Amino acid sequence: MFNKPDARREQCMLTGKFRKQGYDWWWHSFTAYSEKTGQERPFFIEYFVCNPGLAEDEPVFGQLPANKEAGKKPSYLMVKAGTWLEDGAHLHRFFPWKDVDMKWGVPFSVSADDCFCNTTEMRGSVSVSKEDAEAHPEWLCVGHGDFQWDIKIDKKITFNVGYGAGGLFRKLKAFEMFWHAEGIKTQYEGCITYNGEKYIISKDTCNGYADKNWGKDFTTPWVWLSSNDLVSKKTGKRLENSAVEIGGGKPKCGPIVLNGKLLGCMYYEGQEFEFNFSKFWTGSRTKYECGENDTQIVWHVDQKTRKGRLVSNFRCEKKDMLQVKYEAPNGTMKHNRLWNGGTGYGTVTLYDKKGNVIDEIEVKRMGCEYGVYDGNPMKIFDKTGEKVLAEVDVSEVPKKLEEIYGPGDY
Repeated sequence: MFNKPDARREQCMLTGKFRKQGYDWWWHSFTAYSEKTGQERPFFIEYFVCNPGLAEDEPVFGQLPANKEAGKKPSYLMVKAGTWLEDGAHLHRFFPWKDVDMKWGVPFSVSADDCFCNTTEMRGSVSVSKEDAEAHPEWLCVGHGDFQWDIKIDKKITFNVGYGAGGLFRKLKAFEMFWHAEGIKTQYEGCITYNGEKYIISKDTCNGYADKNWGKDFTTPWVWLSSNDLVSKKTGKRLENSAVEIGGGKPKCGPIVLNGKLLGCMYYEGQEFEFNFSKFWTGSRTKYECGENDTQIVWHVDQKTRKGRLVSNFRCEKKDMLQVKYEAPNGTMKHNRLWNGGTGYGTVTLYDKKGNVIDEIEVKRMGCEYGVYDGNPMKIFDKTGEKVLAEVDVSEVPKKLEEIYGPGDY
């Protein structure tokens, strides 16, 4: 059983050795609709905290040359607001720890000035001018503009990964990157304003998602795929009580590296199908290929247990995605081609333990992510997204895409 809410996993985890080399974040994504035109738009909001034990009077940016030379690591609360599509942006606002009010227990909350988040509501604002974005690359912004939001949160379906993020492993700080998805189906309600245009968020149409990650470093490869905008091809009906979720990459537990490990689940109208490598007794096995072609990011995932099988084939248009930026708690930035989107689409096919098809499901409005560290290989697909044409160092991807597909903005 994975649909188990756990408020203890929602609290801030930056204790012990994570105080001086650790991050924690609360991520929210949803669809909203213009109050003026009715046009839909996908948004995301994140509250990201880093290295409270290294706090100074002002936010410490790890990418500033002077801080790099002095060996200073980042320390701040970063409030991220963003939107996908061709004119998308993700913008950051920073606070020093002295200006942050963190409630460390259960229930958690984090606040600074007009920015606030707990398990049931969030509000805040982020504004970055074009001039400031260009003058401050250490802010890691993409684009410029302003956001304001006031939103209620109601998490309906949880992907609790089990003992891998349980009390003992949390206490030991065993993994470099932990994950808990309290709301793979979340109902948001309220409003968000982007560049002066107000968007309404309705619990029935938001296709909302909420999770958190924490640890001392990130993972490579980095895979995230999630949607609750699902329609059965078998019946033609919308699946109102369902969600699909896949995430992971290469977990590290102390010195042990677990290659090619993804966690996944399908909550299918109340039935639970889990694909979790840490629950070895289920016989969980996963094969996957991810990469890009000239216009898309592509994911193929095949997961099996003794109970069933889930085959997922997804894409997202690069023009509607962002290359998001994070610096690790040690001050490095090894993810420099981390694609992130909110308009992924494709299909999942769910099988029972005998190999019979339970349903083939159309997936839309999918949150999605893929990237690898600098120095790691990336697959290049053909235009159909089915055949791998090449595999090159991620730094060589633009050059290889141009070689295969001709000149372009890669």
